[in-house]
Amino acid sequence: MAARSKPKTVPGLDPRAKAQILARLRSAEGHLRGILRMVEDDRYCVDVLKQTKAVQRAIDRVNALVLDRHLNHCVSTAIRSGNPRERERVISELLDVFENGHQ
Repeated sequence: MAARSKPKTVPGLDPRAKAQILARLRSAEGHLRGILRMVEDDRYCVDVLKQTKAVQRAIDRVNALVLDRHLNHCVSTAIRSGNPRERERVISELLDVFENGHQ
């Protein structure tokens, strides 16, 4: 089994942004539990679809907040560092996420 690399962390970011992201994720989590109950209770398909679309919009908003946080902290730090490899790395990471949908 291959060794797993340690997850990257980003200390020192705006705690309000983190709180906002966590709140939206918890809200989406609650909605997902509600959708599970709806499906278990054989609720009307269109009602389920409306709820899943609402969760997708909430996740899209989380993605926008995380991207904003990443661009304003990690990417801007890499660009200001003067290290061409670091600039290429952060740009490559973003392109990979948006082109290939990798997490």
